[in-house]
Amino acid sequence: MEQKPDHFFYVLECNDGSFYGGYTTDLDRRVSMHNAGKGAKYTRARGPVRCIHQESFETKREAMQAEYRFKQLTRIAKEKYLKRGEADK
Repeated sequence: MEQKPDHFFYVLECNDGSFYGGYTTDLDRRVSMHNAGKGAKYTRARGPVRCIHQESFETKREAMQAEYRFKQLTRIAKEKYLKRGEADK
């Protein structure tokens, strides 16, 4: 039996156009929490948010590393990263 990955790196687009990157094991629940004002402090004042990118990983460590790398990028580099993700779909 193949085990599906259950660790996600995700990117939200906030109402003000900014990006928020995060980690979760339940993407739908986490996005709902952000929109309910119970997510990260950053998104509370910038809602509603919408998930514009997600990647799944086998381990928490891999997902957290992807989140960290994304957060180190400049805004322009983040936009390029997200566009590359669209090309992969």
